[in-house]
Amino acid sequence: MSSIFAPSSEAAIPVWFTPAGDPPPDAARGGARPAGFEVAAGRHLLIPGADGTLAGVVFGVEGDKARVRNPFLAGKLVGALPAGSYRFEGAVGDQRLAALGFALGSYRFRRYKKGEDDGVRLAAPDGADVEALDRTVEAVGLGRDLVNTPSNDLGPEELETAIRELAARHGAAVSSIAGDDLLEQNFPLVHAVGRASTRAPRIVDLVWGEAGHPRVTLVGKGVVFDTGGLDIKPSSGMLLMKKDMGGSAAMIALAAMIMGAKLPVRLRLIVGAVENAISGNAFRPGDVIPSRKGLNVEIGNTDAEGRLVLADALALADAEAPEILVDAATLTGAARVALGPDLPPLYTDDDAFADDLLRHAAAEHDPLWRMPLWNAYDDLLSSKIADVNHISGGAFAGSITAALFLRRFVEQAKSWAHLDIFAWNPSAKPGRPEGGEVQGARALMALLQERYGG
Repeated sequence: MSSIFAPSSEAAIPVWFTPAGDPPPDAARGGARPAGFEVAAGRHLLIPGADGTLAGVVFGVEGDKARVRNPFLAGKLVGALPAGSYRFEGAVGDQRLAALGFALGSYRFRRYKKGEDDGVRLAAPDGADVEALDRTVEAVGLGRDLVNTPSNDLGPEELETAIRELAARHGAAVSSIAGDDLLEQNFPLVHAVGRASTRAPRIVDLVWGEAGHPRVTLVGKGVVFDTGGLDIKPSSGMLLMKKDMGGSAAMIALAAMIMGAKLPVRLRLIVGAVENAISGNAFRPGDVIPSRKGLNVEIGNTDAEGRLVLADALALADAEAPEILVDAATLTGAARVALGPDLPPLYTDDDAFADDLLRHAAAEHDPLWRMPLWNAYDDLLSSKIADVNHISGGAFAGSITAALFLRRFVEQAKSWAHLDIFAWNPSAKPGRPEGGEVQGARALMALLQERYGG
């Protein structure tokens, strides 16, 4: 993809960032007064020059008394500016995040509905690492594209192809195990969830980097469509189920950032790619299915399939004792009830890891919120006939009990974290167009760069 950032040598039109309530800057006042323009956060005004060309843009930002400041607010300018190159001036705040918000806001999903490039470019802030910004924008765009693609064009095989294409660009190795081979190679839960579909389930395993480097392993839930299985969802509950592979999209995007930055880590990306469909051989409520780890799992509800896929994938990942193991999944509606679509829960027993990740989440405007792995709720997963039930069966603490179930499959990793993401923007916000979203990846990348990137 082409960069939105203009060469430094190119003449750029100023965008004057002006706090709400302040008068427009001197250079703009001649044009602002006739329009009766009052500066308010998110509002803008185009200022014509004497020769009829665009002389500049006044853009309102939050004032000193604002309770909340949005570092991506510049993303509101996307689609409002005529073609040209622009530069930010004035009360910009965090220059890098403002530029990133603008760039991320320029994303458009073009697979089915073509559109022309609007010709808007942005001069990167002084001292900004343009290559790093471009890598982030490209990786997030890849993740958003995957989430936005409907499942008729993104099945398990196509998700594997996307991972293979990414691997080829960076010299990574990829292997996969599909269909009944999953049973032969001990991935019974992945097979159970995906066996009812005409599209074969699979485990896709990418490895990159030198063997002696610190091991960082990413695991993503890749449920390309979720009917709910025999515990079928209502039609309203299926409308967005193409996004149920959003955890894998976030981890694929993070893998792209890591490899693009050439971080000195040994990266592993594991995706369980399945479709939770319905047929005569679908798995059933009440079934007891063995797991890769050896635990026998009683199925409480076939619509809680994602944690089953993750369980086998986490057992595979944990076996080599990575230094960092992170999984991401669009796992529970309970997480949305608790924290809404914009704020994914973070679960980990590693306090230092949590503190570092939350610090970077705030700094990168990629929010996360730590939730407890409340040990007292472990008993809610008890089963009378198996080692564990994969759901609690109750109405409370659904996101926590899902995380507690996953924790049973991680023993050797030095640090493990689970992100229960939504992977979707229900409505457009600055820097975050409506549709598929990559959550948590930028925060994790900042943590990895701090620890391993120098």
